[in-house]
Amino acid sequence: MQLYTDAATSPDTQHSAAGILLIEDGQQHQSKQRLPISDNHTAEFLAAIAGFKTLLDEYGPDQSVFFYTDSKIVAESVSKAYSKTFAVELQTLLHLQDQCQVVITQWIPESQNHGAHQLAQQGLHLQA
Repeated sequence: MQLYTDAATSPDTQHSAAGILLIEDGQQHQSKQRLPISDNHTAEFLAAIAGFKTLLDEYGPDQSVFFYTDSKIVAESVSKAYSKTFAVELQTLLHLQDQCQVVITQWIPESQNHGAHQLAQQGLHLQA
């Protein structure tokens, strides 16, 4: 199972949206959703949380997951299991990841996260 997440935040309004792309056996499941008003870093954590909630709701626990994010702060925080600034969001994310059999988190450049990025942008424009 592959999970790609991204967040988009409007600097003017602080509205945010998540893009979630799940790929299993070549089949894509795409979703986008509104996020609470926040800064972009918080929105990236909230997008990851939304992605894992979607994965668990759609496919159940005990999945093996390759999780891809273009947020260095999300990837590094998961790797260290620590974040001073985003402790609450990180603990929520780690709790969701613990329900999976194994999670491999990988930071990728934005250019490789195009699907989730487009979904987040679409979700942001739906709020306008």
